[in-house]
Amino acid sequence: MTHIHIIGAGLAGLSAAVELVAAGHRVTLYDAARRAGGRCRSYYDAQLGQVIDNGNHLVLSGNTSTARYTKLIGADGFHVPSSARFPFMDIRDQARWAIDVNEGRVPVWMFQRSKRAAHTSWKDYLPALKILLANQEALLSTLLDTASPAFERFWEPLMLAVLNTPLNKAAACLLRPVFTETILKGGAHCRPMIARTSLADALIDPALTKLETSGAEIRFGARFMGLEERDDCAQHLRLGGEAVEVGRADAVVIALPSWQAADTLPWLDAPGAGEGILNIHYAVQTGVFAPEFLGLIGSLAQWVFVRADAASVTVSAAGKALEERPDDLARRCWAEIAQCYGWDQTAVPPFRVIKEKRATFDQSPAGLKKRRPVTTRLRNVFLAGDWTQTGLPATIEGAIRSGQTAAAAIFKGAALSPPKSPFTPASN
Repeated sequence: MTHIHIIGAGLAGLSAAVELVAAGHRVTLYDAARRAGGRCRSYYDAQLGQVIDNGNHLVLSGNTSTARYTKLIGADGFHVPSSARFPFMDIRDQARWAIDVNEGRVPVWMFQRSKRAAHTSWKDYLPALKILLANQEALLSTLLDTASPAFERFWEPLMLAVLNTPLNKAAACLLRPVFTETILKGGAHCRPMIARTSLADALIDPALTKLETSGAEIRFGARFMGLEERDDCAQHLRLGGEAVEVGRADAVVIALPSWQAADTLPWLDAPGAGEGILNIHYAVQTGVFAPEFLGLIGSLAQWVFVRADAASVTVSAAGKALEERPDDLARRCWAEIAQCYGWDQTAVPPFRVIKEKRATFDQSPAGLKKRRPVTTRLRNVFLAGDWTQTGLPATIEGAIRSGQTAAAAIFKGAALSPPKSPFTPASN
């Protein structure tokens, strides 16, 4: 049985691991942290008295790689609404509206005033055609009318959430697969899914259980320091002061963030770090029965995610806000979201501010040129991570797909047995 070593227990590494154990292969998963999940982790916060996610994430119902992954790990941790509805509020004038995508492929919603952003016309959504045809050099802002109401009320909030990059720096072509795999297929494929309780319950813990019951070894506190080569293969992994032997028939998957992978593999030229994300979690009894979210306009807070006992704020491409004091950020964002839900703006509940300064890889045109294929110069070393050539932005779907693609490349390159449910990697 071939032994496959996977470095990194984030979603990319977990995705590759579950594919490989499903095909009956021996897997060892290593991570420097004490828990799995990477940038999609959850943990118990004693100050709040509850489990919180490192950050807030939406998954769309048309994310096929995520659907395959959750099926393999036997998880059903997402709340799936009955329609593809994205609610918004402008806190400056209290105006509310919702993007309400119809079920069929014909985008009827664009022609119905009640289903598109307030004060926009159906013509404001035509730049989607330019985005579908955009080359790798095109910036998203050059394809949009940045002075139009649609930019502030539709394009900017949604595209910032997807790309975590200012639109004057973001590569427009990254949105092509997002459109073709979800929005352009109709509402059934772009329903916003939120973890019912936590990302760990939805995506991480069931995967660890699956791996453990399948005989995989999971080693936390194992920091990858590099590898030793012989001929065209990796011969040893350096994990702290330990050297782990890699057989000629074995394989290695490096599933680390791009900047960590480049630091440990001198020959790897990978994208650098991109923008940071700010998340603020409040412990508050909200009164909601099912998870929900709301997009905010005219505020620092961009999105608020609400569960029964918590409200969480997300600010993508947070920039200078990451330099502000946590207390100031928490008070400011609470005042913004409290008016949306009729809560007392002055009574700030217990909170936790999380600043992820390197949340995604560089998603500018220059960054895209450094995205790497799954294979490497070493025959038995493969790459996984949302920064590899998935064609997708830095999302949960991109991370999971990269792991599936790495597993498929191992099966092909090492002439191993294919997965029981064959996976065909997306073209780049």
